[in-house]
Amino acid sequence: MPGAPRGGPAVYVVAAVAGCLVGLVGASFRWCLVRAQELHGSLLSASERLAGPGWLIPVLTTAAGAAAACAVTRRVPLAAGSGIQDVEAVWRGEREPQPVWLLPAKFAGGLIAMGSGLVLGREGPTVHMGAAIGAEAGRRTRMSAPDITLLHTSLAGAGLAVAFTAPLGGVLFVCEEVTKVVRARLVLLTLIGTATAVGCSQLLLGDRPIFQVPAHLAGPPVALLPAFLLFGAATGVLGAAYNRLVVGFLDLSDRVTRVGPVARAALIGAVVGLLTGIDPLLGSGGDELSGRLLGGDLPVGTVLAGYLVVRFLAGPLSYAAGTPGGLFAPLLALGALWGALVHGLALPLLPGGGSGAVPFAIVGMAALFSAAVRAPVTGVTLVVEMTGSTSLVVPLFAACFAATLTADRMGSMPIYDSLRLRMAKS
Repeated sequence: MPGAPRGGPAVYVVAAVAGCLVGLVGASFRWCLVRAQELHGSLLSASERLAGPGWLIPVLTTAAGAAAACAVTRRVPLAAGSGIQDVEAVWRGEREPQPVWLLPAKFAGGLIAMGSGLVLGREGPTVHMGAAIGAEAGRRTRMSAPDITLLHTSLAGAGLAVAFTAPLGGVLFVCEEVTKVVRARLVLLTLIGTATAVGCSQLLLGDRPIFQVPAHLAGPPVALLPAFLLFGAATGVLGAAYNRLVVGFLDLSDRVTRVGPVARAALIGAVVGLLTGIDPLLGSGGDELSGRLLGGDLPVGTVLAGYLVVRFLAGPLSYAAGTPGGLFAPLLALGALWGALVHGLALPLLPGGGSGAVPFAIVGMAALFSAAVRAPVTGVTLVVEMTGSTSLVVPLFAACFAATLTADRMGSMPIYDSLRLRMAKS
């Protein structure tokens, strides 16, 4: 890390105050999203009790939500997708920081899209909103252009931290993924912005980890480390395939020119709505599914495989709808499914049952994230903060190393690099 940070202290005060706003906005977004998903769940329950055309309720609901959210992005194009690739482009000097009017579009569009059941993550909107708040705070206080960019980037990390109640993960995300550098001024701004953001968000959300895992979860024996390396390598292949599917569905959507963007979003929403009508766990970001798996509520292997295949397709398909929404949360749910399934398949070969399926599900979350995003330290830290599973750090490191190396050797580009390059061409 370079020496002492330069510049006056005013920018740190601005980051702290802006962090408070990021925390309140991000926590409000999460709270509203939970209420919207509860309402959607009630509609699904009501549709199950209706005879005849009851299955149309989730189809129409998700189709309408996808169309409405896409209509928002037609008015505010920057609100589409995750937004993380846009934050990276600003850091590289390829774009200007987002205007503050991105906030309501990202908030409302993301709430409608995810609340209607699309397989998208909340972290994309909170990262993008955090970045917009940071940039606007810098502009309002007449900071220099470099400091506005620093505030934009550091408050994006605060947004991620609020999305997952993972302050250290937010800091590492800025350094490892967004900027790929460690500089004193950047780190300090991210630290203070993240601290105030998470502190304020806890006033509304509390400070419990996102997922509750079995108490006293034991780490697997050292003899299983080779198994986790192999598991990580296989996960790297899965992550590379997922990245290609995300970009492939986006390209396919762009080629369907006879159907307008809003109509395309409605069609995608109808497909996802049909899936959620079959089983609610096939839709949405996946927190409920991940929570069940990490809590030890494991379905049989054929059901796990079915969930894995459907959500592997439904996530990229939902992203191609062009609505606000991220990729992280669906990736984590997919990784948990993958880990639980691999444990079940390899159980006869694992000594002592490999300490159970839950450790494999947790490691799968971080490994798939690492393979897709190519940020292994961030992946490990996020998962540890979200689950409190410090006993799994060693297998997490082993699997994430193998997953990242495998995906890289396959020539798979990190997902946000791919999305940033696509954005530059559009």
